[in-house]
Amino acid sequence: MLVEVAKTPSTHAIFVDAGYVYASAGLLVAGTEDRRAFDLDAEGLIEAFIDKARTIFADSRLLRVYWYDGARRRIHTPEQQAIAELPDVKVRLGNLNANNQQKGVDSLIRSDLESLARHRAISDAALVGGDEDLVSAVEAAQGYGARVHLWGIEAADGRNQAEPLLWEVDSRRAFDLDFCRPYVTRRPVTTYENEGEPPPSRDEVRFLGARIAEIWLAERGPVTMAELLPSHPYLPGPVDQDLLMEAERLLSRSLRGHAVLRRALRDGFWQQLQSRF
Repeated sequence: MLVEVAKTPSTHAIFVDAGYVYASAGLLVAGTEDRRAFDLDAEGLIEAFIDKARTIFADSRLLRVYWYDGARRRIHTPEQQAIAELPDVKVRLGNLNANNQQKGVDSLIRSDLESLARHRAISDAALVGGDEDLVSAVEAAQGYGARVHLWGIEAADGRNQAEPLLWEVDSRRAFDLDFCRPYVTRRPVTTYENEGEPPPSRDEVRFLGARIAEIWLAERGPVTMAELLPSHPYLPGPVDQDLLMEAERLLSRSLRGHAVLRRALRDGFWQQLQSRF
């Protein structure tokens, strides 16, 4: 007599590197990687990923979506908290350094992928990312029998996923402009009431740069701010944009097009920062 052996239903999970998604989708749809320049409908995008997985893994059930992002001191921002409250979504946070770069996200992805594969909790993993450091996470999951499928955002120019990562995965899929466009909205350019007034003096802006350095020392902590010192006299792009936007907010006017004043702002910032270390 032949006895039919019951099989455990297949299970899949989706692992999303939010930093990659913001940068790639922002560049493709809004023409910029700067998160402050556009809004991302994370809830809608996550639902679209779930629907796509439901189609691809037709005979499989969803375990959950893992959303990996960075935050200062690993404290959820309001946006990240809203994502964490979504059903079937788990937010995992790495740190965010002074250059607004994620730290520890890749290791979180590897840990989750490897653990779930080792315990046979998933048979398929959809990985949305592009960093070469994710290769070890793919290899670890595959070593326990899981299949890893790399999902990406169509590159605005060139390639936004590392070749070694493309070589290691079991399948690849890219989402194009039409797929991403509904979830990315460019923010309007801020205008100020006093744009017609004479611009501030270089001394005023230099003093403001020093003031912002003090504010950031209190908010971000000396360890985080000290990480900027080796890059002197240049500020990393994201930090330079933060400095400019904070100065414009405090001045209630734009400094775009005022190269001399922007240099004064950086000079004041650097002078105050170096005086504290």
